[in-house]
Amino acid sequence: MSRRVPGGRPGFRVALFVLCAALAPASAQAVIPEWCRALPRPEYKALERVPVSDAWFEVYKPAAGVFAIYEPHQSEETIGYLITGTNRALLFDTGMGISDIKKVTTELTKLPIIVLNSHTHDDHVGGNWEFETIYAMDTNFTRTNAKGSREDAQAEIVRDQICGALPKSFDAKSYATRPWKITKYIHDGEKIELGGRNIEVIATPGHTPDAISLFDRANGLLFTGDTYYPAPIWLFRPETDLNAYAASIRRLAALAPEVKLVLGAHNIPVASAAVLPRLVSAFDAVRAGKVEGRPAPGGKVLYTVNGITFLMRAP
Repeated sequence: MSRRVPGGRPGFRVALFVLCAALAPASAQAVIPEWCRALPRPEYKALERVPVSDAWFEVYKPAAGVFAIYEPHQSEETIGYLITGTNRALLFDTGMGISDIKKVTTELTKLPIIVLNSHTHDDHVGGNWEFETIYAMDTNFTRTNAKGSREDAQAEIVRDQICGALPKSFDAKSYATRPWKITKYIHDGEKIELGGRNIEVIATPGHTPDAISLFDRANGLLFTGDTYYPAPIWLFRPETDLNAYAASIRRLAALAPEVKLVLGAHNIPVASAAVLPRLVSAFDAVRAGKVEGRPAPGGKVLYTVNGITFLMRAP
């Protein structure tokens, strides 16, 4: 799912990118993509950075016992979260699969790791295959995506999507989202005990049928995946259900009084709980026809309300 959105979360998956990459002269390969010019994002200056050996990743500590594993060199700017307890850890998304996220996690913790995905689009499950214990939602969408894919993965590495250099060990020709094995199905309301830390699973379908959020209630941490992140929110793909999304964001907004930090899956890992009711109001305004959209490539429309942007199908 290659993406680029002007002024925000990058990218649209467009076949033209692939064609241009194939036809471009070698000198053009050095062109810096426009989205790359926004980096490094200033919000990261306020976060504690944790050194790791793999330069493809940057790791930050947004809260005690939580590591944000960020991939700034690819246009998705995907962020996975390693949430640690005293007995085990939970990895909420495994990123692009371009470099070795498992190696990074072993530098951050020696605890056994459970993988759980915010949803199963390619940019969130790329490293799943490296792990033995993978929890997943019990949906056909999840089972289909667990088989892996090549098309979406290849679209992620055309030259417009990469900022800087790919890892030296990376093989672009063979790059694909590798299949992964589900070891346990989970359901809405389930709690995962990490040892001194309970993580609640909240089904938040809409962006995809298997989308979830996680709530560390004791610490006020809400991990929202692609249901909310501080950039244009994708709500146009065939698997997206706008009615389900509306219900999901209302459910999250109801938690706002208990939330200290909102941690989304792209661009920037921290937001205030105040964004949750604003998200509902913004989406309601769009659906009520009160917001004028801006045309976007591929027959899509961008709607911006009070600093929140949605990328949607044209009406």
